Amino acid sequence: MKKYECVAMGGTFDILHIGHIELLKKSFEIGKFVIIGLSSDNLVKERLMKKINNSYEVRKQNLVKIIEMEVGSNFYEITKLEDVFGPLMFSEKVDCMVASTETSYKGKHVNEVRTRMGLPVIDIVSVELKLAQDGLPISSSRIRANEIDQMGNTIKNKK
Repeated sequence: MKKYECVAMGGTFDILHIGHIELLKKSFEIGKFVIIGLSSDNLVKERLMKKINNSYEVRKQNLVKIIEMEVGSNFYEITKLEDVFGPLMFSEKVDCMVASTETSYKGKHVNEVRTRMGLPVIDIVSVELKLAQDGLPISSSRIRANEIDQMGNTIKNKK
């Protein structure tokens, strides 16, 4: 696969799970440098209307730890996202976006805006969603609801 100069990816990364690790690994595999957009608390609560367990600072610390453990690269930066797209819209150094198959459709919008701004389009690389033991996608919201654990194993509800 092609090696990109600068790959961008982003998310909330509230409860890190195997799906997040796959996205990170793919980003670092294909990118010489990775920009990770981490949603601010305000963006998550006010615009995305999501519930989260962890503050921005905790989510950032957890992200750094998982990159150290699973990827082992120092060629990245974490930027605070105050809007949905962050540096993708205006950075000339970004040449690829990595997203899950669930969110890769956003790449079309990114490229439309970049074209209007006179910036080159970027490649969109999508990573298949990781499925839990029950065949449904692994997500932080399912982990929060105690349906599955971070590896996708189903949790038996105690009655």
